[in-house]
Amino acid sequence: MSERCEGIVQYFDRDKGYGFVVPMGQSDAIYVRREDIEGETRTLSEGQQVSFVIELGRGRFEARAVRP
Repeated sequence: MSERCEGIVQYFDRDKGYGFVVPMGQSDAIYVRREDIEGETRTLSEGQQVSFVIELGRGRFEARAVRP
């Protein structure tokens, strides 16, 4: 997919640098890594609304180009 999606951060571990976002209208969570978060802080908070692009990563779908 190359379209931007909107979603909500379900979980994000700031120490380990990964988490999960759930696209709006869906129930399956998508993996997100710190490296794929745009901006200086490169961190997310649970419940935060974000936009992202879904791409097939390491054997699973991943959120890329994540914008808080």
